[in-house]
Amino acid sequence: MRYISTRGQAPARDFADVLLAGLAEDGGLFVPDTWPHFTPADWRAMRGLPYGEMAARVMQPFVGGAIPFDVLRRICHEAYADFGHPAIVPLVQLETSLFAQELFHGPTLAFKDMAMQVLGRLFDHVLTQRDARVTIVGATSGDTGSAAIEACAGRDRVDIMILHPHGRTSLVQRRQMTTVLAPNVGNIAIEGTFDDCQDLVKAMFADTGFRSQMHLSAVNSINWARIAAQIPYYVAAALALGAPDRAVAFSVPTGNFGNVLAAWAARRMGLPVARLVVASNRNDILARFLEKNDMSVAAVEPSLSPSMDIQVSSNFERLLFELLDRDADATRTMVLTFRQTGRMPVPDTAWHRARSVFHGFRLDDAGTEAEIRRLHGACGYLADPHSAIGIAAARALPTNGGVPMVAMVTAHPAKFPDAMEKATGQRPALPPRMADLFGRDERFVVLPNNLAAVQSAVRALVGRNTTAGA
Repeated sequence: MRYISTRGQAPARDFADVLLAGLAEDGGLFVPDTWPHFTPADWRAMRGLPYGEMAARVMQPFVGGAIPFDVLRRICHEAYADFGHPAIVPLVQLETSLFAQELFHGPTLAFKDMAMQVLGRLFDHVLTQRDARVTIVGATSGDTGSAAIEACAGRDRVDIMILHPHGRTSLVQRRQMTTVLAPNVGNIAIEGTFDDCQDLVKAMFADTGFRSQMHLSAVNSINWARIAAQIPYYVAAALALGAPDRAVAFSVPTGNFGNVLAAWAARRMGLPVARLVVASNRNDILARFLEKNDMSVAAVEPSLSPSMDIQVSSNFERLLFELLDRDADATRTMVLTFRQTGRMPVPDTAWHRARSVFHGFRLDDAGTEAEIRRLHGACGYLADPHSAIGIAAARALPTNGGVPMVAMVTAHPAKFPDAMEKATGQRPALPPRMADLFGRDERFVVLPNNLAAVQSAVRALVGRNTTAGA
């Protein structure tokens, strides 16, 4: 399997190179040069497999010959061995044709663990094979950072620096990142929004001298390996509900478009996915695009669902590339225009193509709180604010013909205790392994939205660990 850039001006790479590079040199995102396709018999053969085995089989075509399958299988089994539920991604029935798939049973209680626990081990394998080390820089709106740090903390060949928007994550989300005191971990609170953090990360990659000197890599969903490792849980849900002999639909709370893009990728591989609902909060650029072809940036507004407080959805570029029939020149022009003007003029033909699969939904804070309360009263289920939006979207946009709808539950409710208590009167407790979270020491630095200041902090982290390891 080879990978090409959505902007067409970077050399093709194999999976291992894409894993380490993260972002393409031309600023684009890597995508497979051809999409693998599984037959109905292939899908049926995966029914009943342990999750790690199934995940390895789904990922194998994307990995190709870069990593032997027996190594990939071992990595996947190890990645999920300590999850807090034996089913790894259990399904909970909420209504007759509505199910919740819980993706929060990993070490940091969020769906990001599903990919990050695999990525940390993939980095270990590839870097050991190459006798190399990398510096991971990432931006987080809440959950990616803690999952990435958990996956990379203490690893000999990786330094990791995570940027989060100062004061715009939940207290639990912040402390999950900033209380990990491993010497290879750094945290920066940026005085700005998640989009500012994401722009700083992209600027570091665009600085070719800095990128080369620091051996930069990425674990945000701009890294294709993240998307590849998220596809299997959609497969698990679909197989459990009768695929490939029965279609299924998914409702996905999303901000950066990576999670729902993984569902689209599963569909592109032949999984019978009838509909994909993109669930947004008040930061509704994706919903506006799908409703009326309005891809225009507005101010990022804080909400009860901070991981979705995003206006520039990086992974949309991958879908745009496909909607434009893989025209890299057109993709590059449209993305650069968007960055310069804040508007993306998507051709109507591409927009209609998107609307044939994707459906948008938005819910404000009052509606989110009401849905949390309704769910708890109706069936005793506690859904965090992000997941509540996804469940509300699934109920508002039901499927036809008995097709089951699966709403992705992306975070444990204990990560947002204030919102849960306000809506239900209950304050969910953290699992025992995190019971001391609020008593742990924190370590992070607050910096302005300034590239030079952030680069200096990254150099200091890498320099300290390079010297210590010399």
